[in-house]
Amino acid sequence: MTKINGLISIARKAGYVIIGKDNLMDYQKKLYLLLVDKTAGNSLLREMKFLSNKKEIPLLEVENLNEIMSIENCKAIGLKNKAMSENILVCLKGE
Repeated sequence: MTKINGLISIARKAGYVIIGKDNLMDYQKKLYLLLVDKTAGNSLLREMKFLSNKKEIPLLEVENLNEIMSIENCKAIGLKNKAMSENILVCLKGE
């Protein structure tokens, strides 16, 4: 999980991360990956699944997203960099 933390941290510092449900729903450009915290509520999960299906992008659940992002109560993020998203997918599927 530490490699994923590092990749998300790098992506955030580079400006490749969209944080929060409202920002994700309003974002008009291409997203390559959605990450939702496992403790997210049913309403948020339903909206993220809708967004995932609409934009045809993978949606994965991760643990402790708020700790990874260092943002209190962070439940959903989207990545807008293809290479970074692919690296995170490889790491998550390898666990």
